[in-house]
Amino acid sequence: MMRNPDLQANPTASELIRRTPPLLYRWLGDRIFALLVTMFGLLLMGLAISLAVVLYREGASAITTFGFFGFLTGSSWDPAITLSFGTLPFLIGTIVTSVAALALSFLPAIAVAIFSAEYAPRWLAHIIDAMVDLIAAVPSVVVGIWGIFVFAPWMREKFYMPIYLWAAENQPDLLPILGNPIGYGMTTATIVLALMIVPFTAALSRDAIRLVPASQREAAWALGATRWEVIRMAVLPYARGGIIAGSILSFGRAIGETMAVAMLIGNKNTLPFNLFGPAATMPSVIINEFREAVENLHLSSLMAIGFYLFLISLIVNLVAAYIQRKMMVSGGRAV
Repeated sequence: MMRNPDLQANPTASELIRRTPPLLYRWLGDRIFALLVTMFGLLLMGLAISLAVVLYREGASAITTFGFFGFLTGSSWDPAITLSFGTLPFLIGTIVTSVAALALSFLPAIAVAIFSAEYAPRWLAHIIDAMVDLIAAVPSVVVGIWGIFVFAPWMREKFYMPIYLWAAENQPDLLPILGNPIGYGMTTATIVLALMIVPFTAALSRDAIRLVPASQREAAWALGATRWEVIRMAVLPYARGGIIAGSILSFGRAIGETMAVAMLIGNKNTLPFNLFGPAATMPSVIINEFREAVENLHLSSLMAIGFYLFLISLIVNLVAAYIQRKMMVSGGRAV
């Protein structure tokens, strides 16, 4: 005898109780799931700690030789003759390029996020979101190749050379500040780095803006606010924690960028830097010299740079998490 299809589609309370797994199975499933989640969390923590331990162990020789802070403040990098290693030029190069790239990319990224989340029609927003995600997925080596063969020569012909020739005729004192306009240097690497982190900041800011409850917007609309006033007074204050945290995470991405920066920055390991001239960053010196490190102290110094870079990235991520927590909005108020 066939069962009533209506009863199968709309089971009664007694059938729901009969179909419900026994309490023991439900309890066991919850415990297994909690155990798996805890194990994966501890595994990630263990991987991070083991990475830091390995980097410190391999770089301990350089850190012991030059001192924990002396290695950071030393400005001489000579792996051939004196075997003196100091990372100050690379540290300054990393900070300058990353901060400048974040400053250049922040407002354009926020503009893209606001337009995609608030102004664009749904069909256009989908296209913009897909393009942003696609640009973020482009490998950095591809961006570096584009920078070498297209962007750097274009910047040299259109900007660097005209400015350099004008300064040579009118302001010769600016020439040491400008440097050699070969096209491959700190300014070129910074601009390309800014282009690379725009999609990350835009995507994270877009998601933070779209998570703002509709009640926030409706309350502002009810008070007679314009569209821009709704965004400025109701949307952005609510999403500011996610926006700032996303920009800081993009800053961490800029700090750790390797291939594109190494291909465009010129890789000069001396101070001082100039606008058009070459420079170096902590990731770029690692990728450029790792295969050529034949002395133990040289290899240990490169590993020590990796350890300090790990610490900087960890600090940046912790700051982003702290800012997001402090600026989180609950119930319309910051907590």
